Amino acid sequence: MQYDQCKTCRRLAQKLFLKGERCFSAKCAFARRAYAPGPQRKRRGGNASEYKKSLSEKQMLKKWYGLSERQFKRVVEETLAKMGKVDDVSAELIRKLEKRLDNFVYRAGFAKTRIHARQMVSHGFFSVNGKNVNIPSYIVEKDDVVAVKENKKKKGLFIDIANQIKTKEVHAWVALDKNKLQATAVGEPNLDEVKPPAEISLIFEFYSR
Repeated sequence: MQYDQCKTCRRLAQKLFLKGERCFSAKCAFARRAYAPGPQRKRRGGNASEYKKSLSEKQMLKKWYGLSERQFKRVVEETLAKMGKVDDVSAELIRKLEKRLDNFVYRAGFAKTRIHARQMVSHGFFSVNGKNVNIPSYIVEKDDVVAVKENKKKKGLFIDIANQIKTKEVHAWVALDKNKLQATAVGEPNLDEVKPPAEISLIFEFYSR
């Protein structure tokens, strides 16, 4: 059974926009039922424990980026290892997550959701600096050019996307060429611009227990 992303938002009491455009429409399940699924859904409240708070923050950011527990934990632990070596460890975590190829594809507007972006990368829709890359966790560095492969542009999927990105606004570190269907990393992701839906310090606390 396919996992219902709407239940994730309801369970975490946070709208994470996991279904793209549907999340902005009247069909959004969270907008209609902003309480946890299940028979005890309306009992939410009270003071949550510190552990539960940090767990919830971890789940929110992990689900927002669409990663498995193993994938997310590895990135967090790699970031924690840089504690004291970088100016802002929270910003470092977001940089690592934002620079994944699947997220970059999503940020450029080539996919409606990160899950969709990961599928497209895995199926070989993109090249990086002219070379085929089908690894979602591939890290996009400054000046890298991510492009839709020529043989994929003719697919109906990209005919629709080409129209959608005409009005697409991207983050400052992404330069989108809407005609060529390619995007260039022109800087570094900015924590203030990304505005993650979770408190990063609590996530570090969770994995430091």
